[in-house]
Amino acid sequence: MYLWLPGSRFFTKSISNSYIRKDNSTNLYSLSLYLKTPLQVTNLHLDLGASLTWADCTRRYKSSSYQWRSQDFRREGSKYKKHLLYNDTLCIALETGIYGNCYKKPGPGCSNDSCNYFPENSVTHEPYVKVLLSEELALPTTDGQNPCKLELIKDFVLSCANTKLLRGLPKGVTGVAALGRFNYSLPFQLSRAFSSLAIFAVCLPSSTNSNGVAFFNTAGPYYLQPRIDVSKSLIYTPMLLNPYVGTVILSYRYSSNDEYFIGVSSMKINGKSVPLNQTLLKINKENGYGGTKISTSTPHTVLWTEMFKVVTEKFVAEAKAMNLTVTTPVKPFDVCFPAKLIATTRVGPAVPTIDLVLHKQDVFWRIFGSNSMVRVKAQNVDVWCLGFVDGGLEPRTSIVIGGHQIEDNLLQFDLAKKRVGFSSSLLFRSTNCANFNFSSSKN
Repeated sequence: MYLWLPGSRFFTKSISNSYIRKDNSTNLYSLSLYLKTPLQVTNLHLDLGASLTWADCTRRYKSSSYQWRSQDFRREGSKYKKHLLYNDTLCIALETGIYGNCYKKPGPGCSNDSCNYFPENSVTHEPYVKVLLSEELALPTTDGQNPCKLELIKDFVLSCANTKLLRGLPKGVTGVAALGRFNYSLPFQLSRAFSSLAIFAVCLPSSTNSNGVAFFNTAGPYYLQPRIDVSKSLIYTPMLLNPYVGTVILSYRYSSNDEYFIGVSSMKINGKSVPLNQTLLKINKENGYGGTKISTSTPHTVLWTEMFKVVTEKFVAEAKAMNLTVTTPVKPFDVCFPAKLIATTRVGPAVPTIDLVLHKQDVFWRIFGSNSMVRVKAQNVDVWCLGFVDGGLEPRTSIVIGGHQIEDNLLQFDLAKKRVGFSSSLLFRSTNCANFNFSSSKN
């Protein structure tokens, strides 16, 4: 993850970055940053839709910010007391409506008169009640090409959480990095800390053996080897607001959804229109159902059953015209082809292209084989499967664009201009998300 800092003595502009890793077992992503006192490398699950960053502080949280001594307990102004109190201005602004007292040994997750919050697991959607913390956070800066010095944020707000809340998340993470539209998500706190742009970009790796990259506080440049500035090839579409709180089970804020929605108006396969229910493509103003969102907590794109049936039927028909015949599917996928029948191109397996047509007919997100197909190899099985899954008859969102579909695509989220920029597959430009130079600059 890289942070762009205006006025840096090293660059005309300056960016902050961190690397992104893909987990082999969950197919989810983690973001690496520096947290706690002294600063420690911390891996958090990257969640585009989460509101507030949280970390496990029951057993694993080691920070001198919360090394309490008996004489510090209840002492106002103690340098160790960094919990947010229930009457703190920030706590009131968060409208949590709850506060807690400590009946155990004081520590990161236990404090009297504390401001409490409901962190949520991005995968299981299980919530928990824990205190809010103020902690030190640091990110490396860069000119968009490679990392440089660390920049420190002294009062980064995050929520404490229980170890049980880590179930289902990538191995090695100790919490969730919240990148949603909430006023205290990671991007918004970074923009305020450095009086900079409320904007960030993510580039997810397609391999568990390489790193992707995230950029904060800048509209570019985003250089990927061989010195390609991906920011110059972005296509933009409006960022839509869903007026209803999303998948949070315990809702305590009367606010809109913090996830990122875009307006898909139609779909095409090999340039041919797919007949879709237009009502399902739109966000229902009465209950927030329908529409299209982008998710890094969903491994593969999920479609409402009605859409899934139409899309897969059209895809199979177009594949047949390319002399590709379906074979026995491998769960969770419903459409698979023998790998030996499919040729390889620089943008992945040679299969029908899928276009997500957005707010205008000439603005579309093209999905090539590298993002539409998933290779499944096991004993006596070697197939390419369409990486779209059936979301059932009554999902909350009609289309959830999952992580696999955005790997090796750079996505920019401009929170000020309320728009999403996308590059489509970087493989088409002979680069990928692993091609950022993570070697430190001499500056």
